[in-house]
Amino acid sequence: MSRTDPKRSDIALTALAPTIWGATYLVTTRLLPEGVPITVALLRALPAGLLLLLFLRRLPPLHFVPKLLVLGALNFTLFFTCLFIAAYRLPGGVAATLGATQPLIVLILARIALQNPIRPLAVVAGLAGILGVACLVLSPEAQLDATGVIAALIGALSMATGTVMSRKWAPDAPALVFTSWQLIAGGVLLLPLALTIDPPLPPLTLANVSGFLFLGLIGGALAYFLFFRGIATIGPERVAPLGFLSPVTAVLLGVFIAHETLSPLQMLGMALVLGSVWLGQYAQTRTARPRFKPA
Repeated sequence: MSRTDPKRSDIALTALAPTIWGATYLVTTRLLPEGVPITVALLRALPAGLLLLLFLRRLPPLHFVPKLLVLGALNFTLFFTCLFIAAYRLPGGVAATLGATQPLIVLILARIALQNPIRPLAVVAGLAGILGVACLVLSPEAQLDATGVIAALIGALSMATGTVMSRKWAPDAPALVFTSWQLIAGGVLLLPLALTIDPPLPPLTLANVSGFLFLGLIGGALAYFLFFRGIATIGPERVAPLGFLSPVTAVLLGVFIAHETLSPLQMLGMALVLGSVWLGQYAQTRTARPRFKPA
């Protein structure tokens, strides 16, 4: 690795975020009440952000608040809303495969917003990752729904834009502080949607409470801290391919906890995904060769 390459520990820590997010489906379906998706997103973001703010005691400067609201809308409000629309209208495999386009979108947006070069190997890694996710989760009988497809693609674009702009607009503040600000901004924007779209929460069971605690503290505060820290330390082009680890976690949890079977096609998909994650990191270590200058 060259001197400009990030530490492997930074990549590994960042990879924990999508790995944790891979448990979201299992936690949501087994522990949380049904029919309140926006409320679930709200309770994943706002309480965790407020708790961090209470502990850190650092408010954002007023001039940065508009940018925070944009980032909150991209990374949480629009993304979660589109995610749940796609989940309701598409088979899970289709939604996950369309969402896997995010790393390629990040490459394009990073070129536009950050003037970062698009490396051919990174494009190959992104395409391999999409194919791997499709093998992992896509079923032959999956059907498409136009609204669901559009929502899934808008969600991928929203999160990709938020990833790049979080790097471009990174404030002079620790990553944990920046995480708390974004969680609060996203939660505040989700609040009116939850109040107008979702029905009231039913009485919560102990399982519901444990599910919300996991999504808020582990899947929210911890995972997003690692995610935004990764954007700052290793860059959005390295962070984006790590998102392919989420469906791998989801499938493995299904095998070990729900006693599902792993087909040969899924094994191939897992190999493709892990290979694409490695290739996505390797691609960013490749420096462009200097052009030949005649003597």
